[in-house]
Amino acid sequence: MLKILQIVFSIIVVSLSAYGLITRDYQLNFLTILFLGLFMLTLGIKEFQREQILWLATNRGIFIFGICVISRFSIQA
Repeated sequence: MLKILQIVFSIIVVSLSAYGLITRDYQLNFLTILFLGLFMLTLGIKEFQREQILWLATNRGIFIFGICVISRFSIQA
């Protein structure tokens, strides 16, 4: 299940990033950051299952940072 979520989130991130680069329309950057954060969260869960706590903490930190950035985007918009 996690592998499927990782693939789906990575496809969404690459698609949104490519769309932004091709059209130079960066209004969807917050979605890119959100799905990148969710991707990192699934990586963190996977590392938790493998009991590698350092990578778990790193991935969760990146996820929380992404959520903070998204909240700043939504406040300014």
